[in-house]
Amino acid sequence: MSRSLLLAIALALAAPLLLLPAPLRASDRTLPMQFELRAQGPADACGKNCTIFISAAGAITADTPHHFLLFAQSHDLAGATFVIDSDGGSVLGAIALGRQIRKLKLATTVGRLVDVPAEGKGEPRAVLSPNADCESMCAFVLLGGVQRSVPTNARVMVHQIWLGDRREDPTAANYSAEDLVLVQRDIGRLAQYTAEMGATVDLLDLALRIPPWEPMHALTRNELKRTRLTTEEPDAPTSSTKVATSSPPTVSQPAPRMTNGLHATTISEQRWALVDRSGVATLARRHPLTVEGDEIGSFDLVVACVAGGENYDVSYIERRHSAEQKPLPDALDTISLRVGSNSAALKVVSSERRSSPDELVTYAAGRVPTGLIGTFAAAGSHSMLIKTEAADLVTAIRIGNTGASQNLPRLAASCSKPTGDRADLTRTKTGGLAAVK
Repeated sequence: MSRSLLLAIALALAAPLLLLPAPLRASDRTLPMQFELRAQGPADACGKNCTIFISAAGAITADTPHHFLLFAQSHDLAGATFVIDSDGGSVLGAIALGRQIRKLKLATTVGRLVDVPAEGKGEPRAVLSPNADCESMCAFVLLGGVQRSVPTNARVMVHQIWLGDRREDPTAANYSAEDLVLVQRDIGRLAQYTAEMGATVDLLDLALRIPPWEPMHALTRNELKRTRLTTEEPDAPTSSTKVATSSPPTVSQPAPRMTNGLHATTISEQRWALVDRSGVATLARRHPLTVEGDEIGSFDLVVACVAGGENYDVSYIERRHSAEQKPLPDALDTISLRVGSNSAALKVVSSERRSSPDELVTYAAGRVPTGLIGTFAAAGSHSMLIKTEAADLVTAIRIGNTGASQNLPRLAASCSKPTGDRADLTRTKTGGLAAVK
């Protein structure tokens, strides 16, 4: 799939059921959303003006609107504030839940309820803690409130919506015409809902700009006001009109060196593959480099054998160009890899500015424990976070493991072979042999 086609899909793809969530945590946020009613407490602190809180913590599913409807029918929610703490979830579920909140004329905020000690046989009471996150489709549920607030210590984070079953390694996935039909339908519904709730299209635009391999974008206070996600008036009118700009030219990457007479798989954005470099087999993959959806280049990640078998040599080769409001840094300072709770740093060997074309070319390398690479390449969907840091810019790219579990054993087997036999790769057939199946 070409890079231009991938970007076109990235701007349009929406899951009929799921937004791409943040990594799951072992907490109630990973379970289906639950609702509880609490009065503000302690009673002597608010007197006759105690707020009624509805705690809404957990994932938004297709059944969440129905569960909330049953909850609302069995409780008096007049004048209540809907307090949400969620990783997001179902697109259609979030839209339906937001409309129910608006119909009941509830206020919304981001937070968690912390119970306070009961006073005799009085009703359960709680205080509002602002230390909470509202992620992905949660932001659109927040829009349902007639009054909407986001405490300073709370975060609203958005991310591009994506097909849920292909979120772990989106650049390796295939997309059908049926996928695009579903996508366009649901994006249209989401756009209509956003306007219906009184927000600006900027909210949807901010979400669609962030590809699934980047961290979520935390909305700034200015963005919360500009998108009307909060009901405070903006400090000054802000136009939502954007000037169309042409995409930067695709940066060409040098082909890996090949041993004479040996054909090796080229580096791909779609999967990990064995690539031969100077007669040595390596496991490699290419990935676009983006910052909040703006493409600023690409990088290759290459894994090679080390004698002894306790580590792998990992190389990082990046070509970076400037983008709108993102000038090229003078050099990259640090590059690190993380898989789960394990991380490793690579040493920046060179990071030099070149003038033709104007780009920053960086090479980094380091020895990474086999356990980290093995965990990443294990069967199932796993990802690796690759973080780069410069003086004024940080990138964080999540790369999937498609093809790694099949090819890492081949690489490991080649590590014990004599040097001349290491590039254990398929040879190209020529002439009449190429037609033989």
